[in-house]
Amino acid sequence: MQRRAAGVLTDLAPDAVELGAAFAAQGHELALVGGPVRDAFLGRVSADLDFATSATPDQTEAILARWGDAHWDIGKAFGTIGARRFARSGGRDVVVEVTTYRADSYDVGSRKPEVAFGDTLEGDLSRRDFTVNAMAVRLPELTFVDPFDGLADLARRVLRTPVTAEQSFDDDPLRMMRAARFTAQLGFEPADDVRVAMQRMAGRIEIVSAERIRDELVRLLLAPDPRPGLELMVETGLADHVLPELPALRLEIDEHHRHKDVYQHSLTVLAQAIELETGTIDQPTGPVPGPDLVLRLAALLHDVGKPATRRFEGGGGVSFHHHELVGAKLAARRLKALRFDKETVRDVARLTELHLRFHGYGDGAWTDSAVRRYVTDAGPLLERLHRLTRSDCTTRNRRKADQLSFAYDDLEHRIAELREHESLAAIRPDLDGQQIMAILGIPAGPQVGEAYRFLLELRMENGPAGPGVAERALRDWWATRSQA
Repeated sequence: MQRRAAGVLTDLAPDAVELGAAFAAQGHELALVGGPVRDAFLGRVSADLDFATSATPDQTEAILARWGDAHWDIGKAFGTIGARRFARSGGRDVVVEVTTYRADSYDVGSRKPEVAFGDTLEGDLSRRDFTVNAMAVRLPELTFVDPFDGLADLARRVLRTPVTAEQSFDDDPLRMMRAARFTAQLGFEPADDVRVAMQRMAGRIEIVSAERIRDELVRLLLAPDPRPGLELMVETGLADHVLPELPALRLEIDEHHRHKDVYQHSLTVLAQAIELETGTIDQPTGPVPGPDLVLRLAALLHDVGKPATRRFEGGGGVSFHHHELVGAKLAARRLKALRFDKETVRDVARLTELHLRFHGYGDGAWTDSAVRRYVTDAGPLLERLHRLTRSDCTTRNRRKADQLSFAYDDLEHRIAELREHESLAAIRPDLDGQQIMAILGIPAGPQVGEAYRFLLELRMENGPAGPGVAERALRDWWATRSQA
């Protein structure tokens, strides 16, 4: 690990060492800290570099203004100044954030951490979330600093806090979410005392702002394997305060096992949806490059309407009628509470609402009109809906799974065939509003909307007919309507 870190740090050294020398020349300490150091030992190069310093924010800003090509003070109230040095000789831009030694803590009932500046690197490191993030490299001499044995924890892949877990989570309850996030991102296992403290203090997460919780949840969900992090949230009770719809899926299974464990089913659907993402955002190779937040949220939340709609039927059966509609409302409500943007809320709710639409297709009763409606209702979410629907099959019955897969293959084939003959991306009537008003001799108003909806229904049922056929149908409809 040290050899790996040496290689990574050597690549960073020219700019980092130069920055360290600039701080030292002014009589200040500077150290590379946190994620970049941890990632160096894991053989990863961090895009952004985090530093801690003994300099005040004003002193830091003055140095960075000379060192970088651009700098900003948006985090100055928290002691953080940022800067960017543009790429030189074909390299990449170097982005740094330099923070004055500090210690954050919350007052009881406060949603914002109080900032108190410190005066030593070791003191700063003691206030960090986990020992694997409490390692540093002093600059410009590149001296490794590890007062809490974070390197050993990194080797054992264990999450341990520099101080007691209770004190750490009391200082900043968001660290409990970060524990779940690192479990997903890095595959680390929380130490026993960390897990116990999360169970005891889960409720304290409620003093943290929804925006900060949301950001950690997003990072967790975009990890290569979110499942361990989500399971940790549920097992410790943290999810009860952050995403209560998830633990609510742990429905008691009836004695005959006539329905699935909805919680485990949802986690499996999420994993299968991730497998169906196409390429990455950096190297997209298809219509849904991963990690795709909307698809992952929809996969996780698609069945959240089941607890509210569960009914025990005669003969021992269980039903969840209209759970997709109830679930869409619940998902939207939770995402709004977590301050997700309107587009994400809308798209996840729509996918939740549509995730059962495919069922019944295998019976062979879908007309071309039904296929058009499926595509139109999905709109720009169609490719995500394809993947969500396929992922929703978690049966162990191989024959049933194959039947569902073949049926969906057939649906996608029919969609492709229809696309060859007509534009399914934006199905519209063969006549627009202006043409409708001219043909019927009516002004703009509700009657035009009624006529438009008639022509749209005609287009859905019969496909494109052309202006002439549409005009005759419109006149016949208008005459019948007028007589009525």
